[in-house]
Amino acid sequence: MKISTKSRYGMRFMIDLAQHYGEGPIALKDVAERQSISKKYLEQVVAPLSSKGLLSVTRGYMGGYQLSRSPEKITLEDVVSASEDGLDLMDCISGHIRCDRADGCTSQKVWGGLQQTMRDYLASKTLADIISA
Repeated sequence: MKISTKSRYGMRFMIDLAQHYGEGPIALKDVAERQSISKKYLEQVVAPLSSKGLLSVTRGYMGGYQLSRSPEKITLEDVVSASEDGLDLMDCISGHIRCDRADGCTSQKVWGGLQQTMRDYLASKTLADIISA
């Protein structure tokens, strides 16, 4: 199981904005330089974060991105869910599909437990927790 590059970069982007919270809009190129991520790729990374309401965008001269809420109110679950389009490890656990073995599947409990542990951990940490650590 791997976390996608989009999620990893999304997390780095959001942590960077949290470190500069209260400074006004931050230009994408500035974050790209600080994080050593190409601006073009970062544009793709911020799109789902913005569409999920985690970012405020200011266009034009002196424009840029900033967190839509304080770092204390954005969890790591918010960030990863936006980047990954959810946190479901397997479709059968989330209830999106039903496989033929669902009623007697003992391994489903393992994957369900892992998914819940991951979700609980990410939900328990905020961007503020990360930047203060």
